[in-house]
Amino acid sequence: QVQLVESGGGLVQAGGSLRLSCAASGRTFSSYAMGWFRQGPGKEREFVAAIIWSGGSTYYADSVKGRFTISRANAKNTVYLQMNSLKPEDTAVYYCAAKFFGGRILDKGYEYEYWGQGTQVTVSS
Repeated sequence: QVQLVESGGGLVQAGGSLRLSCAASGRTFSSYAMGWFRQGPGKEREFVAAIIWSGGSTYYADSVKGRFTISRANAKNTVYLQMNSLKPEDTAVYYCAAKFFGGRILDKGYEYEYWGQGTQVTVSS
C-alpha cells in the first residue's frame, strides 16, 4: 500500500513557474512507476507526464512537452513536476499516481494503482 501526498500548487501568473511535489509512503518507492495527471474545470482527467522507477525514461503529453519536467528522488520518496511557462489552460487539479513494478512508461489512468488527493494549480492571464 502506498499513500501519495501532493503539494506545491497555487496561484501563478501566465508565464510563471511552479514545482509540484508528490511524497510517497512506503519503503519500495523506487520500484514504482510514477505519473502526473490533471483535471481542469469541466474537463476529463488527462495525462501530463510519467517516469519509470529508475528515472531513466520519461514521457510527456504534447501539451506540456518542453515546458514541464518530471523527475524523482528515490532517496526522498518523492516525485516532482517542474512547470515552466505556465498558461491559463494549465489550470487544473494535479494528481500524482503510482504503479508497482514500474519498469515502463504508463500514460493511461487505469494503469495506475494509487492516487494522491490532488493539488490545485491556477494560472491567471
